Amino acid sequence: MISFLHGKLVDALPTHVTVDVHGVGYDVLIPLSSFDKLPAPGGEVRLLTHLAVREDAHVLYGFATAGERDLFRMLINTVSGIGPKIALNVLSGMNPVAFRGAVASGDVKALSSISGVGRKTAERIVVELKDKVGAAGAWEASSATRGLSATDQRLNDAVLALMALGFKQPEAHETIRAAQAMLGEQATVEELVRAGLKKG
Repeated sequence: MISFLHGKLVDALPTHVTVDVHGVGYDVLIPLSSFDKLPAPGGEVRLLTHLAVREDAHVLYGFATAGERDLFRMLINTVSGIGPKIALNVLSGMNPVAFRGAVASGDVKALSSISGVGRKTAERIVVELKDKVGAAGAWEASSATRGLSATDQRLNDAVLALMALGFKQPEAHETIRAAQAMLGEQATVEELVRAGLKKG
């Protein structure tokens, strides 16, 4: 499997790019979210990739961030009826944080506004992904809209880390707040999480 490509960007369109890696040109399909992060043609680029093997072709999909690729894979591997094309549309129409927030809150209207995603598909996305996204998705989305300070961002990241380890949101928030009160506002995410786990 090809995990990533690192080379010179030869050509770039909103839906696909060509990357020269040691003299071999790779055509890669990308979402708009990744297109916005590309350098100018001729510049050095690194894309995380997903290789889809079909009977008639091997297709490479490229992503600027791990979050984009993770969401793409979650969609095509978990939601029935969603293939790579619709998964790319989702990433082109909504960033991963907003998507997880929409799923966690059951916002079918926002999801169905994405090109290629009708109401039935949006409802299926919510039903099949809500448990995977969970409360952490809603917390992350709401935090992103608030415009956090550096200190609050560390708190937020530490809360998300505890939630990923199985803490409920209120418990994680209370635990990290207590850890910050003990360690001070300059405590790193790692220090907050470690203190929170000891307390929990």
